[in-house]
Amino acid sequence: MSGVLYFDQAASSWPKPPAVMDAMMQCMQEYAANPGRGSHGMAVKASRTLFETRKNIAKLIGVRNPNNISFALNTTHALNQAIKGYIKPGDHVICSNVEHNSVRRPLEHLKATAGIDLTYLRHDEEGNMSLQDLKEALRPNTTLVVVNHSSNLLGTIMPVGEIGEICRNHGAKLLVDAAQSVGVLPVHVSDMNIDMLAFPGHKGLLGPQGTGGLYIHPELDLEPLLHGGTGSQSEAIHQPTVRPDRYEAGTQNTPGIAGLNEGVKFVLHETVEKIHAKEWALTQQLMEGLLGIQGVTILGPKLGQNKTGIVSFNIQDVDSSEVAFILDQSFQIAVRAGYHCSPLAHEIAGTLAKGAVRASIGYFTTTEEVTTLIDAVREIGSQYAK
Repeated sequence: MSGVLYFDQAASSWPKPPAVMDAMMQCMQEYAANPGRGSHGMAVKASRTLFETRKNIAKLIGVRNPNNISFALNTTHALNQAIKGYIKPGDHVICSNVEHNSVRRPLEHLKATAGIDLTYLRHDEEGNMSLQDLKEALRPNTTLVVVNHSSNLLGTIMPVGEIGEICRNHGAKLLVDAAQSVGVLPVHVSDMNIDMLAFPGHKGLLGPQGTGGLYIHPELDLEPLLHGGTGSQSEAIHQPTVRPDRYEAGTQNTPGIAGLNEGVKFVLHETVEKIHAKEWALTQQLMEGLLGIQGVTILGPKLGQNKTGIVSFNIQDVDSSEVAFILDQSFQIAVRAGYHCSPLAHEIAGTLAKGAVRASIGYFTTTEEVTTLIDAVREIGSQYAK
């Protein structure tokens, strides 16, 4: 795959820092034992690696006690733990209509099976929501509000801190889907009044796939999504009450978490402020170039507005999958096309019929690569010019 220009960072970041791969290989070669399941040296070192990773993630997102972070396979896993572990029959839940299916589908499942009441907040075509609409949607039985920090289609950044304050004043809990923000945008769970934060390891944190996690406020007790062995309280018939064991049944992905640790350390060293600034500058370069091509339209916030490194676009009425196929086959440029697991977001953007091409920027993207993508889109656009 050498020579491919990778603009699918919103799905999985690539390339990874070399230390990520080195740490995973070292783990496999030296201490790939079960963490928490033995007192021998390899098992102890595996346990220490998990705890060090928790500490570094806690430092990054403003968590005081690292044990309030439980590891997950990905953001979807973490969101399911949060949603299904907290919501009870009869609860009223609010979420936005730009949520990923990882939020929408669990909520709709509970609506169908547990009788919860669900309200979707409208966003404008750029992905912005009204805080007044949120206030008016709150009810006495509203127990949870779920929002993404940044739309995976539009790149819009949500005012999570203000949403958190509204929820706190009402007595509702706030769950944030940080799939597109952790490692890219500043996140501080206390300052932003976040009760639960679901995040991936393989995107902004630059770790491998199969890693992620869920921050759970110390005052919340969720029903575990999985029950089984934890290496602790083994004499008990029920799931342990101690954290993080309560939410981590089964053997953890120690090699993956070892790699994740190095990704988090890289982010801490570079700082999210520096990462976001670089990605934003490249995003503006890409948007400005695309806007100069006849027939190209861009979804989400306009040029100059703050957003994450996601640029979704279309060329006239050409199907997005066709554009992505040409970029891949003729130009060796990797983007994503279709609905990006966010059909409601496509409804508000007016692109439900054909989807959108999504080009997403990463920290290792270069200005030259952006220029190459712009030139390729220009060439494709000229073929379909009316």
